[in-house]
Amino acid sequence: MSAPVTTGPTPVAPTALLHRGRPVRPWAVLAVLMLPVLLISVDNTVLSFALPSITAALGASGSELLWIVDAYPLVLAGLLVPMGSLGDRVGRKRLLMIGATGFALVSLLAAWATSPALLIAARAALGLFGATLMPSTLSLIRNVFLDRRQRRLAIAIWASGFAGGAALGPIVGGALLTHFWWGSVFLLNVPVLLVLLPLAAALVPESKDPAPGPLDPWSSVLALATMLPLVYAIIATGEHGLTATTGTAVVVGLVAGWAFVRRQRRLASPMLDVRLFANPVFSGAVSANLLSVLGFSGLLVIVSQFLQLAAGLSPMDAGFVLLPGLVASVAAGLLAVRAVRYVRPGVLIGSSFLLAAVGYGVLTLVGDVPTPVTVAVTFVIMGLGVGLAETLTNDQITTAVPPEKAGAASAISETAYELGTTLGVAILGSVLNATYRARVALPGSLTADQVHAAGETLGGASRVAGEVGGGTGEALLESARLAFDAGTQHAAAVGAVVAVGAALVSFVTLRRATAE
Repeated sequence: MSAPVTTGPTPVAPTALLHRGRPVRPWAVLAVLMLPVLLISVDNTVLSFALPSITAALGASGSELLWIVDAYPLVLAGLLVPMGSLGDRVGRKRLLMIGATGFALVSLLAAWATSPALLIAARAALGLFGATLMPSTLSLIRNVFLDRRQRRLAIAIWASGFAGGAALGPIVGGALLTHFWWGSVFLLNVPVLLVLLPLAAALVPESKDPAPGPLDPWSSVLALATMLPLVYAIIATGEHGLTATTGTAVVVGLVAGWAFVRRQRRLASPMLDVRLFANPVFSGAVSANLLSVLGFSGLLVIVSQFLQLAAGLSPMDAGFVLLPGLVASVAAGLLAVRAVRYVRPGVLIGSSFLLAAVGYGVLTLVGDVPTPVTVAVTFVIMGLGVGLAETLTNDQITTAVPPEKAGAASAISETAYELGTTLGVAILGSVLNATYRARVALPGSLTADQVHAAGETLGGASRVAGEVGGGTGEALLESARLAFDAGTQHAAAVGAVVAVGAALVSFVTLRRATAE
């Protein structure tokens, strides 16, 4: 069984931190661990901007686009806790090295995928190896930085790496998509990982749980059996409405989740120590972490398409529209390190969500239709709120457990992040798709294939409008753009509701959270 939950740091002698007989250099280790963080955040943002090109090249439907985005974080979320537990046992550095190698190889497969199904499969495989990368980074930081203030700054830099990578992604991705095919965005992963492997071997110390329990494959199966049906039900409901199939998927997911929790309670060495959630600070921080990224990630995928397909911007110009907001997120994460000295974490986190809700409101309520200006303003305000929340919630999560359980706690934090990404894309994307399908007006002269393509996505409607031409094509394109505009605003409204809910959760559960 794991040690009881604590709210303060566990003192460890700095002299114990040695690597190859030499003192560990924590900031050098952090620099190395930032590489996979930047890699994964760049990968997600670049993919969002590549969706119009993927639609044109592979003929992906609206639901297939959601699965192309969601396959990675879904598998990642389902395996983060098992892989975090595995890292506690076999070594977090070793798992990092294995994951980096696999991630590079599968990136090559994704780059040359020839169908939506193959790309979805490649994204799922990336999720498998990504699950070995992310728990390793945060848990290694937890064990390398022994001073609480230094650790909080390190976590702020780590969290800002996600926003920094997201800011870099549109610029690099825009340049690649301007000159190369969509698959080039996946090739970004390979050189980064080739740099990571030798640096990690030389600088990063190994760490593991000194008294790990046995692995439990059934817990891994139940974790995936919980995630997959629930996300499938969300995406399928947006496409087909409530059906017997979606209802069955919800029941299967909930039953599997119940069985997973029950199994963890009965095991002598559980994969996920559910007793951690008895601590309201820990459970509140995890919930807030999930909700903070849910709306942000879902809306990022939507507006990336809006700026290119509805507003007519190039991938590079669309990236520059979002850049100020993503930079604001980085700045807010670093500001949180100082702000928490003067304002209680719970108040600061709750207020950050209210700020994010204002950002969603700008996109929902200002003007009849979204514009690049309202999108830019929305993302600046949202970036400030989400940047504050991400740094502080991760700090609260990782310091609520002893160092030997850092892998499990880090995996829970990363699971919340990736599950938030998955649900954000699935929920907000389904709202967008349902609104689009309900509002787009399809001319009666279209063929069955053209009706399907134009009725699914704005990208499909743009292609069909070009084929039809004339006044009919112009009318179709105008209707499709207005339908997509409405879907974007409806999705932003859902994001605002989520942000307000996250604020309430934070104010209630984190009122006893401390900065020391």
